[in-house]
Amino acid sequence: MNTEKIEVRVTETRQTMQVVVLNKRADLIQVVLGEGIHSVKCELTPTRNGLAYAGSVMGREIVYERSRDQVKADIDRVNPNLREFTRRR
Repeated sequence: MNTEKIEVRVTETRQTMQVVVLNKRADLIQVVLGEGIHSVKCELTPTRNGLAYAGSVMGREIVYERSRDQVKADIDRVNPNLREFTRRR
């Protein structure tokens, strides 16, 4: 299984860190920070202007600095069959 990792920024310290993606949709990205028993799940939702995704983990805000359109394009590139919906007859 190929795990996808993305880079997020902790807004308070401006540090970047790699996190593992559990689920990626245009309206929500679920990620896991840490490994093993110390891992924590987080949901990143689009900001109001749609230029980034933001979420909170243990009182700290993290930001994924890609727009909603860029994430949707990434999803379409990985699996183009998802957007080609055909109705069964």
